[in-house]
Amino acid sequence: MEKILFIIGASIFGFLGLLHLIYTFFSKKFDPYNLAVKEAMLNTSPRITKQTNMWQAWVGFNASHSLGALFFAAFYIPLCINHFDVVAGTVWFSVLPSIVGVSYLLLAKKYWFKVPFTGILVSSACFVIAAWSVNT
Repeated sequence: MEKILFIIGASIFGFLGLLHLIYTFFSKKFDPYNLAVKEAMLNTSPRITKQTNMWQAWVGFNASHSLGALFFAAFYIPLCINHFDVVAGTVWFSVLPSIVGVSYLLLAKKYWFKVPFTGILVSSACFVIAAWSVNT
């Protein structure tokens, strides 16, 4: 049961990461409704550097955010399928998904919207239940 919960939780993360990456590069879902906002982002840079503009940074942040979720899933799904004894036998590998999940959940609650929050909530619940179960 724990193995299934870890795989479900990681699969949700992977799906959300993939969807986010598709939305970032192949849709206008993350574009602002007000086109003047995008224009302003294209014409100003962050204070840290003049080598990029805020729009490029926005796209890059979204892409790297997506890749983080995808790589997390790409690591944990095969690990659980092929070497679940490592996850179940190591506190670090069994608890890390809960830490990642709850971290994303806090971000989703504060900064995002209902769909990613709900997906991450379900994913985090899977991770916490699985981690608790293998460590007790």
